[in-house]
Amino acid sequence: MQIIHAITKEKPFISLEFFPPKERTEWPTFFQTVDRLAGIHPLFASVTYGAGGSTHGNSLEIVTRLKRDHGMESMAHLTCIGSECSEVERFLGDLTSAGVTNVLALRGDLPQGSTATTATATAPPFRYASDLVSFIRAGHPEMGIGVAGYPETHPEAVSPDADLQALRTKLDQGADFIVTQLFFDNALYREFVRRARALGIQKPIIPGILPVVNLKVINRIISLCGAAIPPAYMAELQEADRSGGAAAVQQVGVAYARRQAAELLACGAPGVHLYTLNRADAVLGIVDGLLQK
Repeated sequence: MQIIHAITKEKPFISLEFFPPKERTEWPTFFQTVDRLAGIHPLFASVTYGAGGSTHGNSLEIVTRLKRDHGMESMAHLTCIGSECSEVERFLGDLTSAGVTNVLALRGDLPQGSTATTATATAPPFRYASDLVSFIRAGHPEMGIGVAGYPETHPEAVSPDADLQALRTKLDQGADFIVTQLFFDNALYREFVRRARALGIQKPIIPGILPVVNLKVINRIISLCGAAIPPAYMAELQEADRSGGAAAVQQVGVAYARRQAAELLACGAPGVHLYTLNRADAVLGIVDGLLQK
């Protein structure tokens, strides 16, 4: 089933994002996490693809197993940077054969260690994510398509307005809904939605929330995506780290993410997409009782 149909029927909802473990020896633990989180009945679960498609084989197997063995509607991330049409078509065909009918269409980033540049790797026919959306919609009408939105503006965008126009182009090419990049200030989401609606974007915009579980991890993540942590929140995390270490940081991070999620749902967000970091305890701490009427 295309996720957009489920979004329109079920509000509010929780959805999840997983990443493929690097080593196959970690897979049993990963699927134990999946089993624990299946109990919260996420509307869908997405699986990252890896820069330049570096983990696309693992992603394919995981999205297949999430749907087949764990009862989750699954969505595969699909990046197109540095990709050939035949490679993208092969992955889409494999998804279709596996019964997976949803993708998150992304331009993507270069693999670590690549000698290419973004300029040289973003060549036709896949210069932008909108090109990938158009390719999928034309060749695979059975696919539901999500795309990314950036409340704090994509790091490479020339301006917030240009970034929002690029988002509209992705939707005009056939995308069904938007999942935002992580953010830590809900005012950013509200303003992003307001500006999008003013531009004529009416499709669902799902906020992406990340629980902070480790200061080292979050500093690396925000350096890559351009998100900012409010100074008061960062000070609280740093104090927790000094006084109680990683466990205290996670406690503060989960409580903050839970408040974020509750406020977003209360202000009309259709649902909340949780970047799980493959951490069941953190996610369960956020969602416990969150959707109670």
